[in-house]
Amino acid sequence: MKTKDIIFFIVLVGLVLFIIGNVLHIDRPTVKENQPAPSFNMQVAKKFKKETGKYGGTLYNSTIGEGPKTFNPWNAKDNTSAEMGGLMFDGLVTTDAYTGQVKPLIAESFKVDKTGTVYTVKLRKNLKWSDGKPITSADVAFTWNKIIAEGYGNTSARDNVLIDEKMPQVRAIDKLTVQFITPKPFAPFLRQLSQSIAPKHVFEPIVKKGKAEFDAFYGVTTPAKDFVTSGMFRLEKYIPAQRVVFTRNPNYYKFDVKGQRLPYLDKYIFYIVGDINNQVLKFESGQLDILPLSGGNVARFKELEKRSDYKIYNLGPDTGTMFMSFNLNRRKDKEGKYYVDPVKQQWFNDKNFREAVNIAIDRESIVMNILRGVGAPLYTAESLSSIFLNEKLKNGKSRNLEKAKELLKGSGFMWNAKGQLLDKGGNPVVFTLITNAGNTERESIGVMIKQDLEELGMKVNFKPIEFNVLVGKISDSFDWEAVIIGLTGSPLEPHSGRNVWSSTGALHMFNQRKGKDLEIMADLRPWEKELDIIYEKGATTLDFDKRKQYYDKYQEIVYEYNPFIYIYSGLMVYAVRDKFGNLNPTPLGGVLHNLEEIYVK
Repeated sequence: MKTKDIIFFIVLVGLVLFIIGNVLHIDRPTVKENQPAPSFNMQVAKKFKKETGKYGGTLYNSTIGEGPKTFNPWNAKDNTSAEMGGLMFDGLVTTDAYTGQVKPLIAESFKVDKTGTVYTVKLRKNLKWSDGKPITSADVAFTWNKIIAEGYGNTSARDNVLIDEKMPQVRAIDKLTVQFITPKPFAPFLRQLSQSIAPKHVFEPIVKKGKAEFDAFYGVTTPAKDFVTSGMFRLEKYIPAQRVVFTRNPNYYKFDVKGQRLPYLDKYIFYIVGDINNQVLKFESGQLDILPLSGGNVARFKELEKRSDYKIYNLGPDTGTMFMSFNLNRRKDKEGKYYVDPVKQQWFNDKNFREAVNIAIDRESIVMNILRGVGAPLYTAESLSSIFLNEKLKNGKSRNLEKAKELLKGSGFMWNAKGQLLDKGGNPVVFTLITNAGNTERESIGVMIKQDLEELGMKVNFKPIEFNVLVGKISDSFDWEAVIIGLTGSPLEPHSGRNVWSSTGALHMFNQRKGKDLEIMADLRPWEKELDIIYEKGATTLDFDKRKQYYDKYQEIVYEYNPFIYIYSGLMVYAVRDKFGNLNPTPLGGVLHNLEEIYVK
């Protein structure tokens, strides 16, 4: 480890421990250098001796906002919908929460041939859907050849497996064997097999009716009895704006060491809470079993831990990213109206303008005042926990208002007698910044960024809005100017971000396309084209060191052009009731990675 890396690590850890009382243990993973297939070696959260649990009991969790938009995991565009849909439908493989390696899920085994292009997957025997019908290779082939390949629902799954704009060939060899053939070796492909598998006999009639019918299928108004699933839980009840109740699937395919069918829990319930404050109150009143702790709450909950019925787990840096972004869209809607005001287009698409905003944000103050020091500033597109993090960029640029003003002057901006920032046409710089209401951390970030940018003479109208409305603005109407939002990520595989960085990706939010817009590529910026090329090469390169060179380069491009302006990386800290057995949180899997094995003592 380089000297500067050691200093950074010591400062970060020291700061965290000082704030939270020198008592949290940081269960951070270490990674072996330059290995072809990187894996995590857990320092604390090692594989544990599984206990034989007992049936019964309920685990109470929560979600902030208005609840899921759909229970269809193939159409989910937000984390809540994806998580809840994912509970009911399993994929072929998953990631081992201890090692980071790919392991079978509904698959019994998989193998890759010497060419690195042919993947043969064997399903477990006697798999059944919740309606009693067998799960076979036909379901897998249908999911991949129809739902994913033809772009039904959320197209991110398709975006992430395109190779030279081609889908892999998928065919059923026999009832339990599926073969995938990629056009060329594709390093991330094995992890992509984690996509949920759909029951062909249920979804095929819906697919034939078209994409609009598919998008509405398995929605929040679908009766619970109509769901045909494969996961450990089934939907029992959804009460809008109150709770989602899941009940154990009695036909789930996993067993414990004594041959007892899993899961042990009878129910898994999500309370829908309006904001973080309500979430905290529900945990304190005993209504919740799990609470993700924001920075401001860590010290208080740690202080109370010894005389309470919960335990705190610190799983290290968050694997996701928090950032601000401007809408760089320069196109018109179907009625000929620009998505973004042409005057503001000029600001947002000015590289100097975005860089000025970037170096005007006081990340250190945000970390200290909002996270209470439980985190670190973030400057890169890869999280601080990523094995592909560009080490040269992780310390970023210090706040520099004078440099920010020089950049703005260089693009013709000026200030009037009142200190208001004007563009070269004399227009005052005023824009609206949105985030999701109820997330008090993001709301606080918005207030601080508003204040930071006012020091440059900008007027920022900060407006928290309901999360589902925010998602609609970003992904459907494109009716937004600036946003604070976060994305989940993988510390193991940068290709999970292809749907963000590909110019046609479903999450390319700063210059989003849909429908006929996907055919309009003339307005692509040179650096967007370069990102397309980098992601193609990075995915088709198998050697880890060579892959890292490509992903270092993509981070350099994002760092230079600021389509996303990164803010901070928090720590994943959870308070969990101490009544559960087989609980063994890890940085990769979180608190509930082995949910089927967890039981109430």
